[in-house]
Amino acid sequence: MIGGLFVYNHKGEVLISRVFRDDIGRNAVDAFRVNVIHARQQVRSPVTNIARTSFFHIKRSNIWVAAVTKQNVNAAMVFEFMYKVVDVMQAYFGKISEENIKNNFVLIYELLDEILDFGYPQNSDTGILKTFITQQGVKSQSKEETSQITSQVTGQIGWRREGIKYRRNELFLDVLESVNLLMSPQGQVLSCHVAGRVIMKSYLSGMPECKFGVNDKVLMESKSKTLEDSNTRSTGTSSGKTAIAIDDCQFHQCVRLSKFETEHSISFIPPDGEFELMRYRTTKDISLPFRVIPLVREVGRQKMEVKVVVKSNFKPSLLAQKVEVRIPTPLNTSGVQVICMKGKAKYKASENAIVWKIKRMGGMKECQLSAEIELLNTSDKKKWTRPPISMNFEVPFAPSGFKVRYLKVFEPKLNYSDHDVIKWVRYIGRSGIYETRC
Repeated sequence: MIGGLFVYNHKGEVLISRVFRDDIGRNAVDAFRVNVIHARQQVRSPVTNIARTSFFHIKRSNIWVAAVTKQNVNAAMVFEFMYKVVDVMQAYFGKISEENIKNNFVLIYELLDEILDFGYPQNSDTGILKTFITQQGVKSQSKEETSQITSQVTGQIGWRREGIKYRRNELFLDVLESVNLLMSPQGQVLSCHVAGRVIMKSYLSGMPECKFGVNDKVLMESKSKTLEDSNTRSTGTSSGKTAIAIDDCQFHQCVRLSKFETEHSISFIPPDGEFELMRYRTTKDISLPFRVIPLVREVGRQKMEVKVVVKSNFKPSLLAQKVEVRIPTPLNTSGVQVICMKGKAKYKASENAIVWKIKRMGGMKECQLSAEIELLNTSDKKKWTRPPISMNFEVPFAPSGFKVRYLKVFEPKLNYSDHDVIKWVRYIGRSGIYETRC
């Protein structure tokens, strides 16, 4: 049997207080506040014993619900009852919040009189309770609902203010991709994926409507078979060079998702300035910018020969920048002699690696590094684990094949058209975790 039921807010203020038995005094309210809600250390146990009184509590958002008793009751029954009380309140007035409880305190007391009789739980079925208590609960609107109603009535867009003006209307679009690769020494791709982001800087007057299409058609790998079938019919093939298969993508709140699913075009009213328009991830048909071919040969116990060949696999007209290859060395390395025809290579003892840097490297080129590593004799009989060779780079194209087909701007209220907008599109491919086992 339950002696009393209390509902507190996050400050410890009592919102609902109902005492059913004489053995529970008013000091029980303060005891729970001081020893649980305002306790110096977080109370993890849902059952707290204070002065021979048991307090059972649950928490929903910032609301505490506590049942109090001095009897030896079934703890599982008390928790089941409290969860049922929360479900009944949600059925009547929605979300359990301080505002909703204050707006419906008369209804809550009426419900508690029906559910509990002298501390014994009675009928708590919502359907039956609604036949006795027909009063409708007062539901407070959430911020999202309020902003949605405001935008529907006034046409206001939360991410862009009205009255923006620029002398020159410009759009900058950056496609930034990060290539992640793990390759075997024989050149077999063990895992590979591209994580991409589309960053936009908009300096446009008024409230423009922007539209941009991706490749020929974006083939979404979705559970919906109808969407996949329609994509196949429209492109004539399920995969090809003109289309990329996106595994998953995420858009900014300004994008109209309905048009993307039907037309595969991204339509939106952009925020002013810089923002992230979309993120995506793809695992198929990735053109790897570089191939690393390692050759490691152990000459006895005190010497090791390393040869690394780096091949670029993109158009000769393009240039890769900030190319860096990190070749790991054993912990017992005493000295390293390095020979490379291009770039600069240096052994860094603090990092146990040979760092090879090339400022620029053209497409379809090949660079080679040779190194002799001298080793110290150690008593450790464990073999060197040979960590993978890692690589950093930056290339002026999207390795996934992501392409912007068109980028259009419409502003009916102001006197400028799509042709008056200066547009810039840039593709940058960077290395993520780009490793080759040796």
